[in-house]
Amino acid sequence: MIAALDSLALLLSQNDPSRAIAMHGIDIAIIVAYCGLILVAGWYLSKRASQDIDSYFLADKSLPWWVIGTSHGASGFDIAGTMWFVAAFFTYGVKSAFIPWIWPLFDRVFRQVYLGPWIRKSNVLTGAEWMKTRFGSGRAGTLSHMSVVVYAIVVSVGFLCLAYEGIGRFAVVFFPWDLSIGPISSADSYAIAILLFTLAYLLLGGWYSVVLTDLIQFVILTLTSVFIAYIAMTNVSREALQAATPEGWDSLQLGWQMNLDWSNHVEGLNEKIKADNYDWFGWIIAIMFGKGLMVSMAGPTPGYGMQHQLSVRNAREAALENWWMSIVQLIPRFLMISGIAVLGLVYFTPMVREMTADGGQFDFEQVLPLVIRDFVPVGLVGFLVAGLLAAFMSTFDSTVNAGAAYVVNDIYKRYINPRATQRRYVVASYLASILLVVVGIVFALSIDSIDDITKWLTFALYGGYAVPNILKWHWWRFNGYGYFAGMISGVLAAIGFKVLNETGVWQIEDMYSFFLTAPVAAFASVVATLMTPPDDEQVLKQFYYDVRPWGFWDPIYQKVKLEHPDVEKNHSFSMDMINVAIGIVWQLMLIIVPVALVIRRWDMFLVSLGILAITSLVMKFTWWDRLDQFDPK
Repeated sequence: MIAALDSLALLLSQNDPSRAIAMHGIDIAIIVAYCGLILVAGWYLSKRASQDIDSYFLADKSLPWWVIGTSHGASGFDIAGTMWFVAAFFTYGVKSAFIPWIWPLFDRVFRQVYLGPWIRKSNVLTGAEWMKTRFGSGRAGTLSHMSVVVYAIVVSVGFLCLAYEGIGRFAVVFFPWDLSIGPISSADSYAIAILLFTLAYLLLGGWYSVVLTDLIQFVILTLTSVFIAYIAMTNVSREALQAATPEGWDSLQLGWQMNLDWSNHVEGLNEKIKADNYDWFGWIIAIMFGKGLMVSMAGPTPGYGMQHQLSVRNAREAALENWWMSIVQLIPRFLMISGIAVLGLVYFTPMVREMTADGGQFDFEQVLPLVIRDFVPVGLVGFLVAGLLAAFMSTFDSTVNAGAAYVVNDIYKRYINPRATQRRYVVASYLASILLVVVGIVFALSIDSIDDITKWLTFALYGGYAVPNILKWHWWRFNGYGYFAGMISGVLAAIGFKVLNETGVWQIEDMYSFFLTAPVAAFASVVATLMTPPDDEQVLKQFYYDVRPWGFWDPIYQKVKLEHPDVEKNHSFSMDMINVAIGIVWQLMLIIVPVALVIRRWDMFLVSLGILAITSLVMKFTWWDRLDQFDPK
């Protein structure tokens, strides 16, 4: 293996990074067998999934927390995101462990500690239907409900674009046929074909198909992640890695500026750092962290994250699902990311240096498929490509399933045909899924960069979502009119920001857009709330009694107390915030431990492993032992 890698290193300068891999018959057979297996599985599950929309969209809320948690974690192990993280680790080194805060990754810690159980107690089908438990079914509740439906569809289309962009770039490296048709590139053709195949599988099995794909993907990718990490550790010496990277690349220490100089290694990376606007890295991470706290307190967006919360069996399992999700996703995923980046740094740096020496371009998001193409042996390529296809499918089918749930349950069933048979609702679910995919493909054809769509989704669009959704949990006076005004204003501000940027009216980096869209949503939320009457008191009392949130709820608590003298206030705010702080550190260590292992920074590995053990032990007493409070016997 070492000799093969050494020989390859000598030939890299002659390689064309755009050429497709000449896949062995064994690899092709594995991929075909996988595709056949999941179609058969979808057909087998179709009878159970098509009974009613609860079965189709939530699997009857019958699956245990560790299955849902594994599925949820696997859904986040997507191709586009993994390609993006590999490019980030390649460029920014160990400090890239903070970059997942862009989503923010630690939102699941908030759900683990308290928000997941609060959501599950509603016992509804979608996040939009959940609005009825908070704002009622009057005009204000209806407006809040529709605003979430609009937001959910926009988010679903946005994530479909992200998935489309990633699978096209990935597939064109592995499949040799030129499928370009006029303005439609080969990458687009491959993406469309894989999307349609995945859609067929999803239509058969619904949420059962989503979960099954996720479980298959988890097994395949965990095994291949361990193997890729092993290849990197056994074939890249510590000295070779240090020679291929600038000083500070393997350090976790944050300063206000990035202070990585790639000029003696890969000139194109200095330009990439500036283009990504990460040269003031410490400042950007502070922005991500502050934005992340707000988004996390708002709860999951109305997509597949919300559907995972609603599909567990009870509130206690909603907390456990999020805890398990972090573990099963982060450790194997960052073994793969760091292993691929390390191989790319040492063996692809000569090629990249040559391509960028005279102002040429190299797409650093292609490091992942190129490393797989040239370093993974026959047989394992088939399993890895099948696993990454499953990764794409799990993200894609989760997104489509969640988006279709909003279209069918919250538009068709509620406003168009409320007395239809369950079979008609399932058929409507098929049609809604097809429509979402078509719309997603149309919009995806105009996307040029995974980084661009990621930043728009996580900053501009999340800015419009955060404020009204924080207020709905923590302020009793906040009403459905305020929620509607805040959400619609936020979505329009995010879309307007994108349009103005694309048309050149202004040029503002997407990551600053949160601080433009969030104030718009906040202003609209508060003004509309204060100009309209409070929500129905009975709805507010029932919501407080069922969910028991902490925050500014004292007037409602006092009224609930008169009817239910045994009701106690939720005094867990301080403990919840302590657990959130500990949980964010704990989760960060789930990234640092595999990264430090692969790059063989043994001092960092031992320290991060020790911090992981200590934070786990502390949360055993401060969080785990208190889980029964969510579902008291």
